[in-house]
Amino acid sequence: MHAVEPAPTDMGLLFHRLNNQLGIILANAELLEMKAADAMERARASQIVSSVLDAMTTAKEIRIRTRRS
Repeated sequence: MHAVEPAPTDMGLLFHRLNNQLGIILANAELLEMKAADAMERARASQIVSSVLDAMTTAKEIRIRTRRS
């Protein structure tokens, strides 16, 4: 069984949804980072922030590359 590739407009919608979801995670991680009670909690929240930013950059790069295909 072969997977059906989404149409370009569907891909745009998927990337939009992904960015929205990552944005929610980012906002909450930044809030945790600001309200952290100690250095360990801040470090953990900061790690989430960094990971989400990396994921957003990766999603953007995938979107750019899929447009070229």
